[in-house]
Amino acid sequence: MTELELRVHVGAPAETVFAAVTDWPRQGEWMLGTRVSVTSGDGESVGSELAAFTGVGPLGFTDTMRITTWRPPLRCDVLHTGAVVRGVGEFVVTPLTDWTSEFVWTERLDLPLGVVGRLGWQVVRPAFRWGVQRSLDRFAAFAEDYA
Repeated sequence: MTELELRVHVGAPAETVFAAVTDWPRQGEWMLGTRVSVTSGDGESVGSELAAFTGVGPLGFTDTMRITTWRPPLRCDVLHTGAVVRGVGEFVVTPLTDWTSEFVWTERLDLPLGVVGRLGWQVVRPAFRWGVQRSLDRFAAFAEDYA
């Protein structure tokens, strides 16, 4: 299992940040190369299922997830259930003031392909980390303007 944790400060209240990050259909507006949809349930409760396609055009993969924790406006956890991505994702919002928050995105992933997957992760991790941090920077601007 490998862990990646990234954070960003957002000039918005926790309620707004949580609503923005869990607006699944709009995640593609800030998350690089990804489109998310709710496939089962309401997307706002434990047991709801999501699908995130990451890629360019037809090239990519679908990451299926199930919401396992739903505690607005502070936390949403998902269990990655797909063939490529398996593990746990956490979205945590911490209020800093009435008008600012910190958003932390953590992924604890079971890497596929054993030793080959672990070696491959060492190669792709810097690019993956860069892409997630860039997405979080875009998210901060998205959340600050969220309506």
